[in-house]
Parts: sequence; structure tokens; C-alpha cells
Amino acid sequence: MSTMPHNLVSPQSGFSDEQAQYLRGFFAGVLQRPFVGHSASGQITSQPSAGSANLAEPAKEETFFGTPVSDLCAEELWKYERNPLDLWDELLQTAASNEAPDAERRYRFKFHGLFHVAPAQDSFMLRMRVPGGVMSSAQMRGIATIAEKFGNSRIDLTTRANIQLREFAPKDVVNVLNSVRTLGMSSMGSGADNIRNITASPISGYDPQELIDVQPYADALQNYITNSRDMFGLPRKFNIAFDNGGAISTLADTNDIGFVAFSVGEGKSVPAGVYFRVLLCGITGHKQFASDCGLLLRPDQLVAVAAAMVRVFAENGDRTDRKKARLKYLVDRWGVEKFLEETEKKLAFPILRVDASECEARGPINRAGHLGVHAQSQPGFSYIGVCVPVGWLPIAQARVIADVAERFGSGELRLTVWQNLLIPNVPEDRVAEACRVLHQAGLETAAGRVQSGTVACTGNRGCKFAAADTKGHALEIARSLDSMFVIHQPVNLHVTGCPHSCAQHYIGDIGLMGVKVGGEEGYQVNLGGGADNDQAMARQLFPAMKYSQVLPALQAIFTVYTTQCMEGESFLAFTNRHSIEDLRSMCTSNAPAEVMA
Repeated sequence: MSTMPHNLVSPQSGFSDEQAQYLRGFFAGVLQRPFVGHSASGQITSQPSAGSANLAEPAKEETFFGTPVSDLCAEELWKYERNPLDLWDELLQTAASNEAPDAERRYRFKFHGLFHVAPAQDSFMLRMRVPGGVMSSAQMRGIATIAEKFGNSRIDLTTRANIQLREFAPKDVVNVLNSVRTLGMSSMGSGADNIRNITASPISGYDPQELIDVQPYADALQNYITNSRDMFGLPRKFNIAFDNGGAISTLADTNDIGFVAFSVGEGKSVPAGVYFRVLLCGITGHKQFASDCGLLLRPDQLVAVAAAMVRVFAENGDRTDRKKARLKYLVDRWGVEKFLEETEKKLAFPILRVDASECEARGPINRAGHLGVHAQSQPGFSYIGVCVPVGWLPIAQARVIADVAERFGSGELRLTVWQNLLIPNVPEDRVAEACRVLHQAGLETAAGRVQSGTVACTGNRGCKFAAADTKGHALEIARSLDSMFVIHQPVNLHVTGCPHSCAQHYIGDIGLMGVKVGGEEGYQVNLGGGADNDQAMARQLFPAMKYSQVLPALQAIFTVYTTQCMEGESFLAFTNRHSIEDLRSMCTSNAPAEVMA
């Protein structure tokens, strides 16, 4: 249509030049979009002018991060209407009324780390922020006091090297938040669509094998998040980990972003030194590890790149469908290279793309390094890994740990993704005495080969999504296998209650996911998963098995493993060299007919 006026007044039309000019102007006016606005003098005009609005057009729909408001899912609409960080008055109202929040407030409260966990428990849970898992003995003692005064007299250690307080009433939400803040700690942004607790290698700074201390980067990123309101309210939750390349894994390849230290030797395309590779899009509940995206970063670039990547995700992630809102789905839609290009647009420096082959191989990972006594890089000092079965830490034991850290160490504690904790900086000549004090309090510094690698989510005792009592069952399985068999290699048992996979069941040597079987608690049973150097998704052994059948089936498999394994062969290697059919046949004598194969 843009050529219509010209065609109508072509030289063959018979119009004079003056008539043709008039007609061109006439048709140009007819064909342009109707305009009604106001002139500078306030008169109504039909002529567009710079900066004036066309009041004859329909009002444009507002957008939120580029998404029309009418397309937003409920949670995103709540964020659009009001920033969930700004609800102190509502917290005060909840405390005053001592009533459970409605659905909208329940969601908003998660931005402050508060989870109302009904119907599993008619109470609140508070999830903390402990960057890198580092806390002081004074903070541990203070958390114990809060748990005693308002909660269930227990501290729960999580698979993100973090802390939960459970079972406190609505009337105490403000008291709990204020008490946490007096300890110099925070729960801000620890739930809902935010960056979850930042993890780091638990003995960073003390590890003789590490390439670089990564705790300063975890602290710096947390400080940046705290001081940047736009880093809250992402399309979905987001996990970030820093790995020092040392002896204890932080499972960086299960995170949305994993920064992993590597060495580059002489004669490569970059100067020799310690750099970081960047892993993207780990979401193991969907059977995907984070993969190397080709970047090689200097340590001083880490926090800036993390901030840029988070902002690209915040601005472009899906805010209409929460099932497709994680980083994985944005990168699937765009491709890795576009994601990196958009990240680089936000940076004042270029980011290097260097092939992973230029980096030296990572050193060995000690799968039992989070328990027991181990020498530090500081001569004459050791750290003590304390076993906290499935992360349940009674406050009496928490206080003993705080006392031991002060009396024998430097007053510092380190949490791990294995739901236990470490006491660093203990002089070698005081290690035995420190361990004796811990043992007297019922705390162990060693565990069986299965229990030492056992993690479990909250389970149906405290989570409405869980189909089974994960923590209780995990303890029973681990203790049974350790007592019945002589096992020389570590075995990781991951027990999660639902497909959300908070305990990452797909990366366990044994991975159990809660299901209902004939109305009873049961599990999907998986074998052969691993992370880091053992990276693999577990294979499904049974899709659904009553819990009463799970332990006998595992006992049967371990009977075969301990009698037929090769010398030095781990349970992981043993299961991986057998077919699923062979493994199923190993437990048929203990698996009743109703097991669904």
C-alpha cells in the first residue's frame, strides 16, 4: 500500500504536476494511521509531532521484563504488583494474628526465607543464608538458642551447606527474623525465585590440594546480591557454586552456574596460572549436568560474570510457565553462544573462550574427606569432619560443637553439601582431646561407608510434596548396610521425597525418590549415579517399590557386591559393569512379585 499514492498519480494518469502533488499529499494523509493529540498550546491536532502521544491508539499493555502482564503466571503477577522484599507490615500482621498466610503471602514470605509448610506441619520453616557454608561458633550457639526458644530444638543442615529452623508459629516470624539479624546473618532471598545459598568448597583456604581459596568469591557475590535489589525476583530459583579444584567436591556440575578452578600450564594460549571454567545449566532433577560453556575466567572476573549472567536470565527467562523457567530452558531456546554474547554486552571487559583441553586435569576427589581428621595446608593444624546423620543436629550437640570450635579451633565452622560440618584450625596435639569431647556428646567423627555419604531431603515429616519419610528411611538403610557388610569404598545414598529432587537422587550410587505404591510409602530405585569425576545419571532399577521391599532388595545386591566384586572395586563401578537385568536378578529373592519391574 505504500506505493498506492504514487501509482495513482503516475505520469500516465493525465494529472498536472500541481494536481499530482496535491493528490500525493492527500493519499499520504489518508493512508497514515489516524492521529489525535494536543499541540503545545493545548489545541487538538491531527498532525503528529515529536514526543506527542497519539490518543487515538489503544493503550499499550504494560509489560514485566518484556512479558505482557496478561501473560504472567500468578507468581510473576504478584512480583509485578509489588516487590516481595517490601512486606514488613504483612509480617507484623501475621505475627499479631498468629494465623497462617494465604497463598499470595505464602509465596511472598519465601523471599524472606519463611516457608509455611502445612499440611506436613502447621508451622513455619526458616531457611538461612550461609555463603560458602562459613559461620562462627557464636552464630551456631545463637541459632541453637533461636531453635530452642521458638522452634523444635533442632537445627537442620541442608544439601546446600545451609541451615533450616523448623516448627515455629506464625506469631514468632518477626521474632525469629530479628533474632537471626542480631547474629549478623540473613535469610533474605533464600527461597522462591532467587539465588539460593551460594556454595563453595568447604575447606577452601585449608585444603592442601586446592588451587585457590574460593571463599572470598562466595562472600563477594553474596554482598553484591544483598546490595542489588534487581538480583532478587528471578524467573525461577538459581544455584551458584565455587569449586577450588581441591579434595572435597561442592557438586558444581549440579548448579545453574558452576565456577571450577583449573590450572593452565606453560605454552598455552593464555599465561600460565589458575583460572576458572564455567559450567552452565545443571538441573539434575531433569537429568542434566551443568556443562562447560567454553569460557576461561581470571579469578577477578568471577563475580562480575556471575552478576551479568544472572541479569541476562532475569531479563529473558520465561515468566509465563514456571515449568520452563529455569536457566536451562533459556539456553535451550537461545543456544549457549547467544547467552554468552548477551552476557558479554553487560560486561566492560571481554571474556575469553578457551578450549578445556588447555587446562590440566583435576586432581582426585576424596569422597570421605568431609568426615574425620585431615591435615590442613597450614603446618601443624587439622580439620575435624563431624558426622550429622541426615543433617539433624539437636541444639545440645550444636552447642558442644560451638564450644569445641572455640576451645580447640579458631571459632570457625564450615558446613558442607553432605549435611555435616567441619571444625578447622585444630592444633594436631589437641585433635584427640577435641574428638573425645565430641564423642562424649554423642557426635561421631567417622561413619560407615554408606552413612558417610548419605543425604536426605526433609521428607514427609516436614514437606507437603514428599511421598515418604526420607530421613528416617535413609538412616535405616545406611545403618543396616554398614552393620551387615564390610564395605571398603564410599557409597553415596541420596534419598529424596519427590521429583523436585532436593537430595539429587540421580547422582547417588543409590538414588531413591519417594512414590506411593498401593497407598504405601515407597521409592523409585536408581543405581549408578555420580558427579564430578564420576559424572553419570543413575539408571532406574525399579520404578516403584514399597519401602518394606527396598531394604531387602539393597541387602541382596550388597551381598552379591561384597562377595563378587573385583579387588578394590567400588559399588559404583560394580553396578555400572552390570546390566539392569542382572542387578534386578540379584534382588529377586527379596523382591516380592508386586514389585513393578
